[in-house]
Amino acid sequence: MPFARLAAATTPTAHIGLGLAAVGRPGYITLGREADLPPSRSVEALRERTFELLDAAYASGVRYLDVARSYGRSEEYLADWLHARPDIRDVVVGSKWGYTYTAAWRTDAEGPHEVKDHSTAAYARQRAETAELLGDRLDLYQIHSVTPESPALTDKELHARLAALAAEGVTVGLSVSGPEQAAAIRAALAVTVDGEPLFRTVQATYNILETSAGPALAEAHDAGLTVLVKEGMANGRLAGADAPAALREVAGETGLGCDAVALAAVLREPWTGVVLSGAATSVQLVSNLHAAAVDLDAGQLERLAGLVEEPAAYWRHRSELPWH
Repeated sequence: MPFARLAAATTPTAHIGLGLAAVGRPGYITLGREADLPPSRSVEALRERTFELLDAAYASGVRYLDVARSYGRSEEYLADWLHARPDIRDVVVGSKWGYTYTAAWRTDAEGPHEVKDHSTAAYARQRAETAELLGDRLDLYQIHSVTPESPALTDKELHARLAALAAEGVTVGLSVSGPEQAAAIRAALAVTVDGEPLFRTVQATYNILETSAGPALAEAHDAGLTVLVKEGMANGRLAGADAPAALREVAGETGLGCDAVALAAVLREPWTGVVLSGAATSVQLVSNLHAAAVDLDAGQLERLAGLVEEPAAYWRHRSELPWH
């Protein structure tokens, strides 16, 4: 299990990972992103920004790196960074398959920027694409954004192929999305191949606005899965001026940023394995990493708990965020 490498890590930031969704392609749904990236957003400009972030993250103790087939050139950028730094062997690399990037490097693309396909054929195609780029550096391969109705939860041929991948030494996991994350997690826990659980990790959206997956994530942890948390910043809704008043007040009391407080609230959950930073600048990354130093008291946690939204409302709001 590759995440055993993090168990022995001595740096307080080892359980904060870096996700490259925000810098692997020119458009994404994070608030304020139009001011975060170079104006040109060319392939080379984002490659340079990705290298800057990866260097800063590694120097700060980050050891989990998260990409996906649909994150534009994220796998390519990460592969190039690893190739340029052959002495770095202690990171855990996770990618995801199941979405295809379709925006053709445009921020104003008509239609969706990515298309979901959880079929066996899509897996075979994208597995080959990932292997060409990341080779034996891939530690974790996840099904991207599983929902309760996804065929990935019932396709026995796909399960057999994923079990074969696990037999080769690559950990198999899934990410979940939407207001029914908990149901998807519990369905995934029931998937077995030859009597053995198939999935060894689960990545879910969890933040102080959207906590509905918490009990299911605790069950996954108790079942031996490593839990990865994405969107701990709620796509920028918990940062700076966009943050709710209660979060800004607590942040003021800690002397750190709203982002650090929001991520710290997730880090303190006993089932949390890795919390992802989706930083697009080094300044944001450093601020995110301060989460490891935040100590929230019971009163502060109670105030933050008052910000929870109904899952349907949260995900409806998320679906309306524009691609910047």
